Amino acid sequence: MTSAQADRGTPDPDSTSVTPGTPPLALAAGLVTVVLWASAFIGIRAAGKDINPGALTLARLFIGAVVLGVVVAVRRVGLPPRADLPRLLLCGLLWFGIYNVALNAAEQRIDAGTTAMIISLGPVLIAILAAALLKEGLPRALVVGGGVAFAGVLLIGVATSSQGLSAGTGTALALLSAVAYAGGVIAQKPLLANTSALMVTWLACLIGAALCLPFLPQLIDDLSHASGEAIGWTLYLGVFPTAVAFTTWGYALARSTAGRMGALTYLSPPIAVTLAWLILDETPPWLALVGGVLSLAGVVFSQRKK
Repeated sequence: MTSAQADRGTPDPDSTSVTPGTPPLALAAGLVTVVLWASAFIGIRAAGKDINPGALTLARLFIGAVVLGVVVAVRRVGLPPRADLPRLLLCGLLWFGIYNVALNAAEQRIDAGTTAMIISLGPVLIAILAAALLKEGLPRALVVGGGVAFAGVLLIGVATSSQGLSAGTGTALALLSAVAYAGGVIAQKPLLANTSALMVTWLACLIGAALCLPFLPQLIDDLSHASGEAIGWTLYLGVFPTAVAFTTWGYALARSTAGRMGALTYLSPPIAVTLAWLILDETPPWLALVGGVLSLAGVVFSQRKK
């Protein structure tokens, strides 16, 4: 990387090129993301008691944008090229706007197990779209490992679901969030070849927040009646699962393939179950523990080089 690139915050082409496997530092960043996103399931449930889905999305995106904006200003990170603007708008619309609103709304209508099962379709779509649109191919390790991890998530979903995959608004919203998640990741991946993960995350967060501005009156009203716990969880969601986790995700995605990173998110449901066990004293069923082991084994296998 040249000194000029460092000053602009432009990623080193060598560091952002797709490698056969996921580099250790990128894998570590991805694991940070997965843990924080898993904790978001608990935060959404807690904050969602007093704050509506759209309002909650606006709040966490606004908080995330402010935190990231400070870091961008301090580091003087360079802007992306104008040619990337349409893809950036699509990433902000799908990944930060639609995905978060739909997920928040789904979790208020169906249980966490059912939501996890449906959202787990996202990495499958990512692998297929990445192979078709980003020419990443479908390595055997990714297909086999992703399949095992997917089976593990399904077991967790069955074990913790009280409603099953019944038709309804909640199911439709969860499906929408899975599709938006996959589309957002595919739109984001090429952006990271020209622009730092920090800048891409900040701008996408701003775009998502702007799209959620119609929820501002509702947010003001919700906050006027919200408990201290709900407000605290909202702040947490904005700083950690949003500002921190989406940035570490972008860093990892720039140094791996979309398919491998999508498979890594299969760790989120078993981690979420574990956190609910530790924080909410919700003892997981034995079948969920088996699913967690399967998910872990599948993710580990999917990150192999061959």
